[in-house]
Amino acid sequence: MQIRPLAVPGAFEVTPDQLGDPRGLFLEWFAEREFIAAAGHSLDLQQANLSVSAAGVLRGVHFADVPPSQAKYVTCAKGAVLDVVVDVRVGSPTFGSWDSVLLDDVDRRAIYLSEGLGHAFISLEDGSTVLYLCSAPYAPGREHGVHPLDPAIGIEWPTVGRDGRPLERLLSAKDAAAPTLADALGQGLLPRFDDVGKFVATLR
Repeated sequence: MQIRPLAVPGAFEVTPDQLGDPRGLFLEWFAEREFIAAAGHSLDLQQANLSVSAAGVLRGVHFADVPPSQAKYVTCAKGAVLDVVVDVRVGSPTFGSWDSVLLDDVDRRAIYLSEGLGHAFISLEDGSTVLYLCSAPYAPGREHGVHPLDPAIGIEWPTVGRDGRPLERLLSAKDAAAPTLADALGQGLLPRFDDVGKFVATLR
């Protein structure tokens, strides 16, 4: 298993070693020891989610109040998605920046996003199946979003799917109505970098 830090501190990419033979293959998509070495603490698993998305479905950018927020460890078991992390932590040196990882059923990578970070992805083919390990249960009153097409963030979303056909973006009504990063900042919705750091320190 190889772990690579992303451009947004608190997020990293995991590339597993795949063991294959004529019967199929086997891999570890999560390993506690390697996770602790990278994150500095264990993953307190509270909820496991699964989503299935048609080509072009764009989910996010989602984040939650700190504490406890919701750290996520994400992989794609079937199909392909471009998974994106956005730094929405006010006061962070990389505030407003983003990075991405292609999650698919070929390389079978995973991405980890620590508490206080924004998460989004776009499905690159029909039936893309995404698995999430979450550090906290879903809490509607603590969940927020930033518009994934906000030009101030400037996420470079793919325009064609894995089959080479154009993607028609499909957002939920909630995501389509999400505020821009600037508006979310003005509304006091964004987590503060210092508060996130203090909370993460308690996990070590």
